[in-house]
Amino acid sequence: MTSAMYSLYDNLTRKKTYDTNTLYVSELKRCLNVFDLTILGIGSTLGTGIYILTGQVAHETAGPSVVLSFLIAAIASVLAGLCYAEFGARAPRAGSAYTYTYVSVGEIMAFIIGWNMVLEYVIGTASTARALSAYFDSLINFTMKNFFKEHLPLHSGIFSEYADLFAMGLCLIITLLLTIGIKESAVLNSVLTAVNLIVVTTVIIAGLTEVNGHNWNISPNEIGNITNSTMIIGKGGFFPFGIEGTLAGAATCFYAFVGFDLVATAGEETKNPQRAIPFSICLTLLVCSIVYCSVSIVITLMVRDLL
Repeated sequence: MTSAMYSLYDNLTRKKTYDTNTLYVSELKRCLNVFDLTILGIGSTLGTGIYILTGQVAHETAGPSVVLSFLIAAIASVLAGLCYAEFGARAPRAGSAYTYTYVSVGEIMAFIIGWNMVLEYVIGTASTARALSAYFDSLINFTMKNFFKEHLPLHSGIFSEYADLFAMGLCLIITLLLTIGIKESAVLNSVLTAVNLIVVTTVIIAGLTEVNGHNWNISPNEIGNITNSTMIIGKGGFFPFGIEGTLAGAATCFYAFVGFDLVATAGEETKNPQRAIPFSICLTLLVCSIVYCSVSIVITLMVRDLL
């Protein structure tokens, strides 16, 4: 019985090893460079959070100090990113955190993390597709929603009101594009990321024309004159919810940086992964940090009712 338990323990904690002579040999085509990986990281990190999370944290948790919240979250993300960078250089294989856990901790933890990653990407893809469908539907006066609710209703308390075929179609199209090849997918990702960055940059530049420095120094006497739909009002100043609000906001803002780890999943398709993966992760976090902080500054200086 004891030997069986030891055998089970050994099987659960065994680590995967790679031959140093074949560590960089891959059956996949190594065609991605630093630019491709960086755009891949930015595209996966700079998602819907920048359009929703910034205003929500500024309004409900941190006020103007959301800028510091993003800065604190960025520092924490860099620490995590450096770990990914080191693992990516030492074990440039597909799998990201699954592979890193397999070679350093053991099989059972790698199994758990691997399936968690699958769950993460499935839920993330479905949520993003559904959000995009909702945004597009709002532009056409909710025509799709009304049609699907009438013809494809889901009478369940835990699912959506209707089957969103548009969101499902988006997922299928992206899946087909991924099957064509990693290089072609990287080109499409570069185009979409460029569009995203152009939109964000336009918002920042346009917002700079409407900034008001007084928003960062609103006195308590002025708070009564500020109205909004949720009636969540701080105490004024740069820290309307105190330092506690800033730190609580940082915890929420950290989720805005989730996505840079996608760079590490392309380890077997990267040219010179020892250099490209660490460099791309650092560039991704740098660009996203600048964008998040810039948007936070502009929004809090422009929209008074958020504070």
